[in-house]
This record gives sequence, structure tokens and C-alpha cells, in this order.
Amino acid sequence: MARRATIQDLAEKAGVSVSTIDRILNGRDNVRTKTAERVLAAAEELGFYALPALRQRLQSNKPSVRLGFLLQQSHRAFYRSIAEALHQAAAAASDPVDIIVEHMNDLSPEAVADRILHMGERVQALAVVSAEHARVANAIETLAAKGVPTYGLISELTAACGTGYFGLDNWRVGRTAGWAIAGMCKRAGPVGIVVGNHRYRCQELNESGFRSYCRELAPHFTLLEPVQTFEDNAIARDVTEHLLKRHPDLVALYVAGGGMPGALEALRASGRAKEIVTVGNDMTAHSRIGLIDNIITMVFAHPVQRLAAEAIHHMQADLANAAAPGKRLLGFDIFGPENL
Repeated sequence: MARRATIQDLAEKAGVSVSTIDRILNGRDNVRTKTAERVLAAAEELGFYALPALRQRLQSNKPSVRLGFLLQQSHRAFYRSIAEALHQAAAAASDPVDIIVEHMNDLSPEAVADRILHMGERVQALAVVSAEHARVANAIETLAAKGVPTYGLISELTAACGTGYFGLDNWRVGRTAGWAIAGMCKRAGPVGIVVGNHRYRCQELNESGFRSYCRELAPHFTLLEPVQTFEDNAIARDVTEHLLKRHPDLVALYVAGGGMPGALEALRASGRAKEIVTVGNDMTAHSRIGLIDNIITMVFAHPVQRLAAEAIHHMQADLANAAAPGKRLLGFDIFGPENL
């Protein structure tokens, strides 16, 4: 029977003193992270009897980081689901983390910039959902000068200091929407495009990818100029109603940005929903019912749980490694009426 490794064996294997092992096991005084990691590696190699306790002790001694997340309005189901997923991911994170999640009701550039600066005073790194604007970029650069990195969440952001990003490859989302509409429409004709706001890079890329596909592989469709909803459901309903009245031969609608509930109301009220191929973004209660009722044909969705987990994990890793904020692209989910 093999002899059980002792504390002395572990100390010799790790190249540290017995007293260092004792301090780690009993949580007395601080031990440098690299030393603790070396001891853990030696314990794993030896099959040290107190390995579970050692792992737990090292985990509890890790410093917690504080991350901030600025999301859009809390009355929007999608952003409530993001907030919930972030809290769940933080609770399940392998390394200690505190998060602050706040919703922004005022989406004006001035208000968003102020919220970024205020949040940046309380956290070590920040992720934000925002439209592009010089004021927002200036706030990001102000935080960077203080050592607080910023990440675009859902929609990419630009600033001279550089920013990270967690979200989809939106150009590819747009091309996939083009493929779907071209494949499902029974005839050629006008195609409406609805966006929330052109300043959101994600929506601009959705539209440009969509146009890219249709220009290349579906030129027989007439793509109309996009209409903006300004992320407001009432406006979305109005502009969709106008599209339907102005183009009685409309064959498809691509909702590339905010306002899906309003667009659905207009389609449902028109009585023409089943004649029009409608493709949109993100799975909410409204889009789910739209799919069930065949008002929407297809939905491209963020993998919300994975997005939250990836954001927290990589923000922690970038801070730990003193790395510049990185970009992580996630694959998107595709839903139709039959795979809900």
C-alpha cells in the first residue's frame, strides 16, 4: 500500500516551508498567489489527502472583483432576462465576483455618458449596452485613463482607448436573415426593414449583412429604406402600419432592432401576417407568441445564459491578466414555430 503524502512531502515538492503549507491550510496570513498555485499543483500531483480543503481555502482567499453592467430599460423583457442571467452567472462563477447591474431609462447620450462615469467609480470593469456617440466614447476614455476598462454588451462600442465586446457577429446575423427571407418567400417583391436606432452598431451590422446577402444572392427582392422605431413599441407599430399601407405587395419584413412587440401588433391587426415572411431578433414572451401564432417566421436570439457567463468570466480574466479588454463573439440561436 502506497504511503500517504505528508505535509513535509508537500512542502518539499512545492519548494516551500512546512509553515507556508500550514498557513495555507489554516488560513493564517496571506500567501502570494503564485506560491499558493504552486502548492496546489504539487498537492494534485502527490494526491495529497487534504486536497479538497486546500482547494477550498485557496478559493476563499482569492480577492473578489467588482464588475458593473449598464443595461437598457427595465420594462423591456429582454434586458430583464439579461439582468437575471448576469446574477445567476455571478453566483456560479468559479472565482469570487461582485456585480452591480443597473437599467437606464434615459438613453440620451448625455445620460448614458453620466451613468458610465458614475458606475466607473464603483467597479473595476464595466459592460454597457449603448448607441455610438462622441459623449459615450469620451466617458469610456475617461474611465480608461483611470484604469477601468469598458466592454460593449450586445452592441459594439468604439473609443480611442479601445473597448471589449461580448455579443453576436451581427453582420452574419443579417446575412442569415437574408438567407431565411430569400428561401421562405414564395415570390419576389418589396422587403421592409425596421431598426431601433442607426447609432447601434449591432443594428447597422444586421442591416448591412442583410443587404450584403440580398445584393449578392437575392437581387430579385427590392429592399426598402429602413424605418426607425427609436426602441419604442408605439412608434414601431406606427411605422409598420405605414409600411403595410404604403406597400400592399410587401413580401417580407426584417425587424433588425428594437420594437418587435409593436411591429407584431401592426402585423396582427393588418390581417396580412401570414402572407408576409417576418424575421426578427431575440426571444421574448412577445416573439414566442408571435412564432406560435405564425405572425413571425423566424427569430435569431442571443444565448442569454452563455452571454452572461462569458462576459463575467472574461472580464475577470482580463483584469487578472492585466490584459486589454477583448472581443468575444458568440453563436446565435435560431427559433421557428416548431423548436420552441
